[in-house]
Amino acid sequence: MKKSIFILGISALLIACGSSKESAQKTASKPAPAKMDATEFAKSITEAELKEMLYTYASDEFQGRNTGEPGHEMAVNYIKNFYTQGNISALQSNGNYFQDVKLNQLYSPEVSFSVNGKSMTYFDDLVSLSASAEANINTNEAVYVGFGIDDDKYSDFKTIDVKGKVVIAKAGEPKNEDGTYVISGNADKSKWSNGRQGPRAKRDAANTNGAKALILIDDATFKAYSAFYKRRADSNSSMGLSLDDGKKDTSEMLYMLSNEAVVNSIDNDLLSSNTPKIISANIVLNQKNNSVPMVSKNVAGYVKGSEFPDEYIIISAHSDHVGVNANGEVFNGADDDGSGSMAVLEIAEAFKMAADKGQAPKRSIIFLHVTGEEKGLLGSRYYTDIDPLVPLENTVANLNIDMIGRIDPKREGDRNYVYLIGSDKLSTDLHNLSEEVNNKYMNIELDYTYNDENDPNRFYYRSDHYNFAKNNIPIIFYFNGTHDDYHKIGDTPDKINYDLLENRTRLVFYTAWEVANRPSRIVVDKPIDKTAGN
Repeated sequence: MKKSIFILGISALLIACGSSKESAQKTASKPAPAKMDATEFAKSITEAELKEMLYTYASDEFQGRNTGEPGHEMAVNYIKNFYTQGNISALQSNGNYFQDVKLNQLYSPEVSFSVNGKSMTYFDDLVSLSASAEANINTNEAVYVGFGIDDDKYSDFKTIDVKGKVVIAKAGEPKNEDGTYVISGNADKSKWSNGRQGPRAKRDAANTNGAKALILIDDATFKAYSAFYKRRADSNSSMGLSLDDGKKDTSEMLYMLSNEAVVNSIDNDLLSSNTPKIISANIVLNQKNNSVPMVSKNVAGYVKGSEFPDEYIIISAHSDHVGVNANGEVFNGADDDGSGSMAVLEIAEAFKMAADKGQAPKRSIIFLHVTGEEKGLLGSRYYTDIDPLVPLENTVANLNIDMIGRIDPKREGDRNYVYLIGSDKLSTDLHNLSEEVNNKYMNIELDYTYNDENDPNRFYYRSDHYNFAKNNIPIIFYFNGTHDDYHKIGDTPDKINYDLLENRTRLVFYTAWEVANRPSRIVVDKPIDKTAGN
């Protein structure tokens, strides 16, 4: 009996050894997939596919993709369907591609305003540029801050405290005796009086210095805004959107645009002075917002990383545009930002192809289509400030694509370029990698014109990457510059340069590929000091 067991045991051992040897031979006959160059996957990004998709996405059928409206719902469903059909996973573990972004649809607020007992009339004397704010102000003093500028070369705030105060500022900026501007040093206006950027810059300066309210006296700008806002109020149209974080925020600064009648009720000669000073005046300013809650959607797909799956590169574009005008004409937004939206889809397809061939990126790649960019970067702000779908501290970089299908008129005849903004703001590492990738693969001219800190257009602050940058996440913003059809009905898909769109999209893909596959994550060597209020 024991002998039989021994013989059987020997036989089993021999069989097992034979099986192991056979298994090893089979394993040896199936080597790991050969490492493919990134160019093989980049080839899947083609101008033909970009064109086919963009002609759909920027068609009249999508009604200009205004945030939260039916055309925008069609747009986010188009994006979702691309991912489902391509078997590209949803970022959220529940399989939902959509992130609900809670917003408030704002209508004309209820405002009452008097100066020294004299009532001012809404639309005739002032309009609110902060329709979401609420406040009840009754004070016997205000602060006049001249031009309301806070700049390294000239500041109206350095000698006077405006914290918790009502601040009054005037339009324009100071000049030298020879007629040049103090801040620019030449005949060019700076951001402080350059079109729409002037009022925004003065708002930000007052807010940063702690003002409770800003009244900007600017007759010309007031007339334009007042007429526009009155038309919208008369038709019960929305004044805009704001984020809804579920909290009642009474800290938002009131921002009013007014004519000279307001300041003349205090002092007829006040605007002739540039010197900041305290003003004795009874100012009663009350505002109650008028809003209706609504929901729009971000869309997020991803390809999981093979070695560092909990580190993420986010490639983003905004899905919305500005809708339809009063005459029923569609703002197609082919360049803004149909070009970026379709670029993200093509990049996603390339990374999925790599993963399917056994060469998934080492770090995870998120494809994020944000809503409400045109309404104030709302979708990206919701993602970063309220509901990040992955931890911000695990987000290695954001590559943001907003308008890459056209040619800046200043670059006519020299078309092989793309503007890069922000690559060096937080990370020398990312900037150097970006340059090396371009030299290795594409040889596109990387134009840093709009990366200048003194650029009056302030593009660095005007697209979705900024909400990542303010959280010390390194970013690159890819941009072709503005053109005559910017925010006009002429931004149609027939005007896109699809060969340039292909090349610029491939550049973003290659950059993401290198960021995702390097041994260590991008280093942030120039972080923002958040405690300093940056």
